[in-house]
Amino acid sequence: MKNFCILLLSMLSLNTMAQQTDTVFLKNLLESHPELFAGILKHPVHNEVQILYTQIDRDEHNIPHFTSYSYRLNPNRYFYPASTVKLPTLIFALEKMHELNVKGLTRESAMITDSIYRGQTCVTKDTSAKNGLPSIGNYGKKILLVSDNDAYNRLYEFVGREEINKKLQKYGLKDTRIVGRLAIGDGDDRARHTNPIRFYNGNKLIYTKPEQVDNNNYPVNVENLLQGKGYLDRNDKLVMKPFDFTDKNVYPLADQQAVLKRLMFPEAFPKEERFNLTDDDYKFIYKYMSMYPTESEHPTYHRPEYYPAYCKFLFYGSDSSAVINPDIRIFNKIGDSYGYDIDNAYIVNFKTKTEFLLSAVVQSNEDGIYNDNKYEYTTVCLPFMKNIAQVLYQYELNRSKKQLPKLSRYKAKY
Repeated sequence: MKNFCILLLSMLSLNTMAQQTDTVFLKNLLESHPELFAGILKHPVHNEVQILYTQIDRDEHNIPHFTSYSYRLNPNRYFYPASTVKLPTLIFALEKMHELNVKGLTRESAMITDSIYRGQTCVTKDTSAKNGLPSIGNYGKKILLVSDNDAYNRLYEFVGREEINKKLQKYGLKDTRIVGRLAIGDGDDRARHTNPIRFYNGNKLIYTKPEQVDNNNYPVNVENLLQGKGYLDRNDKLVMKPFDFTDKNVYPLADQQAVLKRLMFPEAFPKEERFNLTDDDYKFIYKYMSMYPTESEHPTYHRPEYYPAYCKFLFYGSDSSAVINPDIRIFNKIGDSYGYDIDNAYIVNFKTKTEFLLSAVVQSNEDGIYNDNKYEYTTVCLPFMKNIAQVLYQYELNRSKKQLPKLSRYKAKY
């Protein structure tokens, strides 16, 4: 009987992953709201729009079953994933921490980063942490709360480029590659080299991770790698030729939602296909994924620079004046760069028992120049993100379900 259940779960997982998405529903939905989406509908290619919406229906055992709908979803159409790559990197860092099997190594162990190669930097303290020391756990909090770039870079260095990409392949994310740090001009051979790191409990050294070098290349077969008509180089000089994304990270929307689905619903996957995370890891990620920055004590984030909807593009449009619905929590990871806004979210209303997955990307770069900080985030991208999520939320509120979900596992004390 046990083997039969495992086989059934395996078949369910394979069937879910292989499911072809409906491409009509979202198109009709957008067209039914011209007051919200007319501009985007006129220029869907120009704005690089892609949407993946997944309905969740629970069976009598609370196991989720998925039905997906897409709009212009295309894994071969490149968009810059920006900070969305931080979520799988954080997951792999927690996995590595367990797989090292070092006695005493935890999320709270002090993580001291050294430098040994050109461009690398050291980290010996973290003033945002309660104890003033850097750790996997505090880096994870900063990634999930405010999408901190340095926190991602340090976990990228801990896991190592080669291991990150092996894990991507292990979990079937074959269209994805993560090949560099963010916001430091990482590139060439510098991205291949990751720093030596030492872990301590108190004054006791418990583990040393040596410098690593990844000599592998990760070619991708995607279109749209050359974009725009010009860009500002590192010296702010205008170069009149398309901006080249060839050496950048790649993380298509379907892969993003696949990671989120596996993270939020491990029970829908066979045990051998689940992330190597403990129950405490899941609780940690769920809590800080859905927490608003202003709810956090360590690290602490204050207005006006930070506000509740700071990293909530879908549904709230990252609006500093957004009125937060106390019954809704959004478990998500955003990205924001080169005119692209991306959000990959599981949206839940605990009162109405409403839940759905939504992943979307949109770009606006009207002048066609990159690195000039002239992108239409607030006038084009974020309103689109807010509106598509709110329209689908209203649809979900009225969608009938045979079984209401049990959502207690996602609740946290903030």
